[in-house]
Amino acid sequence: MEKKFGLIGATVSHSFSKSYFDEKFFREGLRDYHYDLYSLPTIDDLKKLLEENPELAGLNVTIPYKEQVLKFLSNIDADARKIGAVNVIKIQEGKLTGYNTDSDAFFDSLKKWFPVKENSKALILGTGGSSKAVQQALKKMSISFELVSREKERGTHTYKSLEKDGTPLADADLLINTSPLGMSPNNNTCPPINYDLLTPNHYVYDLIYNPARTLFLQKAEMRNAHIKNGLEMLHIQAEKAWAIWNN
Repeated sequence: MEKKFGLIGATVSHSFSKSYFDEKFFREGLRDYHYDLYSLPTIDDLKKLLEENPELAGLNVTIPYKEQVLKFLSNIDADARKIGAVNVIKIQEGKLTGYNTDSDAFFDSLKKWFPVKENSKALILGTGGSSKAVQQALKKMSISFELVSREKERGTHTYKSLEKDGTPLADADLLINTSPLGMSPNNNTCPPINYDLLTPNHYVYDLIYNPARTLFLQKAEMRNAHIKNGLEMLHIQAEKAWAIWNN
């Protein structure tokens, strides 16, 4: 019986999800399973996508629809509701149930890499759906954090305020980019921060995995900071999504 899965987002051509699941289906002998990329101009196009693809059994959700998709869901998992964002949808008998595997995947990935101290501090760049998942993971790890946004009302700091006072950046042990700045094909962009404040004591994590070394990570590496991209997180959350779809 044919089953389809896929990724929805505004721009999805950069994603490794299709190759990841295509290889998984081939490896496990699931010849009737298919994974496709669906670029939606607006989240309202989801309704048409579902009508045209009745074989869809599950979807991954990426920027900028992790929060906007909530209105289409019949049910929302308790953890996803608490986070306020969804990156996995299970489709069963016409009903859509939303989950968030980003938070647990980030938690698993960070725990193996970042040496948590009693007074560890993180600075999160971005305030969207991915940021909310990261915030939940940091709470579980008892890591205090502050948010950086372009808009004053959405974060603890703005990029402009950090230009005037870089203390929060200098004092942070962990810097996490949850924004799409630097994502393929816009490889020449990066969050507008003072990279000269980064040191070998900083741990810098970019949720982006394509390109593998974003300009953000390159600039951090030039200051001898520890760097990590989002590829491991993608693999972990993809397996968690697969478990949800097959439960």
